[in-house]
Amino acid sequence: MPLTNFERMLQLADEIFDTKSDPEQLDVNEDVLNRLKQLHPASVTEKANENGPIAWILLIPTTRKLMESFLSGEISEKELFYLTHPGTQFDCIYLCSAMVLSEFRKKGITTDLTTVAIMNISQTHKIEALFVWAFSEEGKLSAQKIAAQLNLPLFEKL
Repeated sequence: MPLTNFERMLQLADEIFDTKSDPEQLDVNEDVLNRLKQLHPASVTEKANENGPIAWILLIPTTRKLMESFLSGEISEKELFYLTHPGTQFDCIYLCSAMVLSEFRKKGITTDLTTVAIMNISQTHKIEALFVWAFSEEGKLSAQKIAAQLNLPLFEKL
């Protein structure tokens, strides 16, 4: 029996990020998703078809101070998440993850979902910068395209 889209998305997450073997990465579970939604409802975005999810986007709206601490290596991705508190005035967004099932890639889904989510967050927060920890060349290029489209500077953790 073939895997459902949801099962394939979970498998893809394990393949790309391997969070189980890296304690510094955010291991996304239901509690993390709920907390992301508390930071801002647009932090968690999904595109689905009749078979379930085909794309997931996770964003962490945060502060410049925390962004700089993360980019310099002072704090981990997990610490960035837990040090970011609901109710804070955010000015930066961490492009945490974007996953698209293989047959739906190269159609602009990541760019479209992320751009709309950031514009939604920008309605209540003055977003001045984006940052990313890219796990692939495709992810890096996508982040650059999103930043250019929104006319925001992009900072990258090396």
